[in-house]
Amino acid sequence: MQRRTPRQQGPRFGVARILSKHGLCSRSEAARWVLAGRVRVNGRCVRDPQHPVHPGSDRVEVDGRPVKAAARRCLMLNKPRGLVTTRSDEQGRDTVYRCLAEVDLPWLAPVGRLDKASEGLLLFSNDPVWAAAVLDPVRGPRKTYHVKVDRVVEEALLRQMLAGVAVAGEPRPLAAVQARVLRRGVRSCWLEVVLDEGRNRHIRRMLEGLGVGVLRLVRVAIGPLELGELGKGCWRWLSEEEARRLVPDAQPV
Repeated sequence: MQRRTPRQQGPRFGVARILSKHGLCSRSEAARWVLAGRVRVNGRCVRDPQHPVHPGSDRVEVDGRPVKAAARRCLMLNKPRGLVTTRSDEQGRDTVYRCLAEVDLPWLAPVGRLDKASEGLLLFSNDPVWAAAVLDPVRGPRKTYHVKVDRVVEEALLRQMLAGVAVAGEPRPLAAVQARVLRRGVRSCWLEVVLDEGRNRHIRRMLEGLGVGVLRLVRVAIGPLELGELGKGCWRWLSEEEARRLVPDAQPV
């Protein structure tokens, strides 16, 4: 039986995916690079973003430079209310990248989302494997939120949040893993809510299903990483130790 050569061994991936996995850009941006003729595989220009590549054996170049995995970079931002979590917005709304515009940063993508009306701790990274691990509902870290609501909440309602709330369009109830009252006012109160997943507008829709309106929603922690004293609209790099503590099993790109 004829033995396969090393170049034939192992799985193959589209070249745009390879560039994205190396933390150089998004997959859509990588596809644009390929279509523009900027990418070569084993010395040959390719214009198909799905062109198959064997990682570790095929040579990939962008603008004549060999492609190497970028060092993992992660940062945390204290997202202000009113910004959308995307690089560009079709409606022309301000995005979270406005907070990063004054610094020449490498390519970084948001890790998950906070909706326009929400604020607080938002992560960015160039490592899609690490980002996926942070967002994994099973092995990823839990997310902690402080939520101001438009009524005084009693223990019965907290128990309903833990049990789960059926919401139209969701295959299973929306639930919190922890919920407690932080402080009560006359007509409103602040809750601390902990999630192990983050479905679209999870907390808002869960509380709406219980007849409770959200006045303010702030993510204050992701696992052991706390927002702390980071100012509104400010950001800082995460140390490699902080990144490892969030998802110990995720290897750098």
